[in-house]
Amino acid sequence: MEKQVLESSEERTFQYQDSLPSLPVPPLEESLSKYLDAVKPFLNQEEYQRTEDIVKKFENGIGKELHQKLLERAKTRRNWLEDWWLNVAYLDLRIATQIHCNIGGPGPYIEHCWPAKEGTQIERASINSWHTLKFWDLLRAEKVAIERSRDDVLDMSQFRMLFCTCKIPGITRDSLSSYFKTETEGECPSHLIVLCRGRVFAFDAIHEGSMVTPPEIFRQLTYIQKRCHSEPDGPGLAALTSNERTKWAELREYLINLDPNNLTLLEKIQRSLFVVCLDESTPHATPEDYTEVTRLGLTGDPTVRWGDKSYNSIFFSNGTCSAFCDHSPFDAMALITMLAYAEKKILENEGKWKGSDKVRDIPWPEELVFTVDQKILSEIGRTKELYYEKVSDLQLVNYAFTSFGKALLRKKKLHPDTFVQLALQLGYYKCHGRPGCCYETAMTRRFYHGRTETIRSCTMEAVEWCKSMLDPSSSTYERLQLMHKAFAKHNKMRKDCENGKGFDRHLLGLLLIAQEQGLPVPELYVDNAFTASGGGGNFVLSTSLTGYTRFTGSAIPMVQHGYGFFYSIRDDRILVACSSWKSCPETDAEVLCRTVFQCFQDMLQLTVAAQL
Repeated sequence: MEKQVLESSEERTFQYQDSLPSLPVPPLEESLSKYLDAVKPFLNQEEYQRTEDIVKKFENGIGKELHQKLLERAKTRRNWLEDWWLNVAYLDLRIATQIHCNIGGPGPYIEHCWPAKEGTQIERASINSWHTLKFWDLLRAEKVAIERSRDDVLDMSQFRMLFCTCKIPGITRDSLSSYFKTETEGECPSHLIVLCRGRVFAFDAIHEGSMVTPPEIFRQLTYIQKRCHSEPDGPGLAALTSNERTKWAELREYLINLDPNNLTLLEKIQRSLFVVCLDESTPHATPEDYTEVTRLGLTGDPTVRWGDKSYNSIFFSNGTCSAFCDHSPFDAMALITMLAYAEKKILENEGKWKGSDKVRDIPWPEELVFTVDQKILSEIGRTKELYYEKVSDLQLVNYAFTSFGKALLRKKKLHPDTFVQLALQLGYYKCHGRPGCCYETAMTRRFYHGRTETIRSCTMEAVEWCKSMLDPSSSTYERLQLMHKAFAKHNKMRKDCENGKGFDRHLLGLLLIAQEQGLPVPELYVDNAFTASGGGGNFVLSTSLTGYTRFTGSAIPMVQHGYGFFYSIRDDRILVACSSWKSCPETDAEVLCRTVFQCFQDMLQLTVAAQL
């Protein structure tokens, strides 16, 4: 997806929302035949036969009824999946979502205008926050350019969730609150929250009708930092957001009952534009190795990030930075568009503020002082212990492969994303001696409120090719033929998924209809093939392309014995963030990442050898 130039003057950001096509329901037989194709790599002949029978039975029986009911549902909704997906994928989860679901990634500024340097944290946070506020301003004026894929307009609704959005814990299901409004829709909250040393502060980004400038933000952040450094630490209430959801919901209720003013303060955080986090760590980072800043961005000090907030902008004390976001309101591409906008502006100004240094007499930040008791304080302590115990088990690397990137792959007519996916399949096969079921995100933003569909990268074609690469008797010609077949298959799947012709969301819809009608779970979903091939959130490889900018993101593995594998592809390099759990003896993120880098070389060699 090529980025359009931002700040277009003619079109309004949200003007085509009402004319986007509805999310389609694919034909049942097509989805089921694609599903059968996808489970093949994980079954022997006998198991496959059994699954085929189950699928046929489903197709002619209960599946047909459920499909009809799904079509009925789709008639009355522009997106039949939307509410379901939000609940099932995010809001119904009871695990600690801050650890398991949030997404984050390092700012690439160390590569150009902001090398790591002590004493720059506040200045950089001020400039970065100002550019982010400018993006908010553009969005409110609907001047953020509409994104397109080829000629198709893409849904822009996720952009509304970047600001003034927060998840609120519930006893059985969380809820999502968004207070963003465009200028034509009305008033929008305009304050920022700052977290520092266990304390919470707020200040307004608009003073007497105009935006605060970087020097003014600098004054506010300096005031906060000076106070925090000369006074005792605060209770670190933000850590509570890292709890399991029901626990956090109960503690939140307890806080509100303790003092109704606590609710006012919580609402102030929920409504805020975004959160600026002043983190005391000094992560080491180089253009080739972002590991530490990525790890601390995702799993750093829980008292200086609000895990439920849709955007936390973290600045470390050596001037490096990271984004940290709740995943429920949006997918990574909306965030990356905003981050890339800020980076472009920061680069244009060489990382400096070139405007006026005049600082108006604006009100000092206010501290949000929560009423806490011994129970809350000990719960914060307990939460932090549990949090650090869990995140210390995470192994994460974020390395750059610098031998080549998109430029060379395009020249070789190899789709860069498919190239990485197939290298990952080969790398996993080399490390584990078997195919790895894989979830790759495809975006369905061509449709109204479309979010994602699953591309199942582990195809029979990919497996056949992997086997040929590991078989010494296989010729270069054979390997190349099989590689091209695997490429073609993956490219077709991606296209299908983006056009609403995937099968994973369809199968989920059929299951949810059955559940809503109180029907028994159809056999298809309890069949071993369903889980073995990744269904029901069992993908061993959880992957996503985070685009073609300097921003790369990361999330953690979907399952205990799995990997998270996230990558961005630039002209001259491929950045990979790979994660696994140390407590799983079979997996090793470092080894998989290095192996995939070797596979990049091997695949390129194959195309070179073929030309000789």
